[in-house]
Amino acid sequence: MVHVDKVIPGGQALGTLEDGRKIFFWNALPGEDVSEYEIVKKKSHYYEAIATKIENPSEFRTNPKDPCFLSTSPWQIIDWDYENQLKTELVVEIFREHQIDITRPHIFTDNNPYYYRNKMEYALYWNNEKKLIELAFHLRGSHRKIPINTSSIERPEIFAAAQRIINDLNSRHEEARKYQSILLRCNQNGEVSGGLYENHKPHPVFKNLTDDILGQTYSYSPNGFFQINLPVYKLALKEIKKHISTDNVLDLYAGVGTIGLSVARDQQLTLVEVDKSAYKELERNCFTGQGDTTSEEHNHRRGDYEATEPRNGGREGAFRRSDVALPKPILAKSEDALNFVNFNQTVILDPPRAGCDAKLIDKLLEITPQKIIYLSCNPATQARDVKMLLDKYKIEEIKTFNFFPRTPHIENLVILSLK
Repeated sequence: MVHVDKVIPGGQALGTLEDGRKIFFWNALPGEDVSEYEIVKKKSHYYEAIATKIENPSEFRTNPKDPCFLSTSPWQIIDWDYENQLKTELVVEIFREHQIDITRPHIFTDNNPYYYRNKMEYALYWNNEKKLIELAFHLRGSHRKIPINTSSIERPEIFAAAQRIINDLNSRHEEARKYQSILLRCNQNGEVSGGLYENHKPHPVFKNLTDDILGQTYSYSPNGFFQINLPVYKLALKEIKKHISTDNVLDLYAGVGTIGLSVARDQQLTLVEVDKSAYKELERNCFTGQGDTTSEEHNHRRGDYEATEPRNGGREGAFRRSDVALPKPILAKSEDALNFVNFNQTVILDPPRAGCDAKLIDKLLEITPQKIIYLSCNPATQARDVKMLLDKYKIEEIKTFNFFPRTPHIENLVILSLK
């Protein structure tokens, strides 16, 4: 019997074995006793396991909606209000681990814990008994596939489209081993794009989707980066916009432009991106982002602009017209991106899970822009970076967003201003 003490950052529940080794459980909650479990990873000082039999179940335990919940959304076992509470408590714990004391932040949610994901990738499973292909996910902690016939984490249009692809494959008597996966994405209007990835062949180029975010229209590739939960993302953008306090705004991890263009398009806005494929989408969105303008009008308007000189040896793609201040999309190398930081500026950061590069933190501390708005999908690396920035900055606000309901993933926003 193993008693569960708490949930830790990362989403697992922590217990201690009789020999003193720690064990990290999926499918267990604080206060419960685990009498049976399946070990999925064994290390010298700890185990990772899936709890299979619970004694003294928590008052916050709920029945999971999907049989495959451990593969896709392991927090389906947690009461919805308790999930939101846990996420804010984990943010406090993570910042405390970096010697930053904060009060428990407010969490933003649209209260839709299911059918929110606009992108999903499925494995293909060969049912040898039925001689048919089935949709599948990988079992958590394993390379083994489990067939599924229902899933409630993604938008229903996506699951329906995936099932149609499977039905088509079966009608042609295809075999699962020929294919790597099915990738599908859905926009807010229910339009689905994507398809099959075939083994040993280049990934196909799928039709772009478009979505409206705070009055701006964005184009994006189904297999590129775009936010998973747009309704909650819009809540985050509205909060970010409240804290834009300068005319000059720099979006340093611009991606396809959804933050900077949504919150600061009317300011003197510079968007920097280092990935070439993301930059192509960013450039398109800079000139076709107005939701109330047709593509024909965009083409006509773009002809009025003149290209500026390229910066940093890259294709800047910045266009200006004498009476219009347009956003400046810039393709730059990582080290060159730092050159766009200046004092009288609001800097927006939305880095990958690894957080900000140390050179960027040093540059921010050197130049000291007026305000830093830091959105992160990994509060641990965010807290690490914020700890360094506190040498010259203070935390104005911290706000948490439940972008990924029924999972332990947390999106966190920190607003920093000069001391």
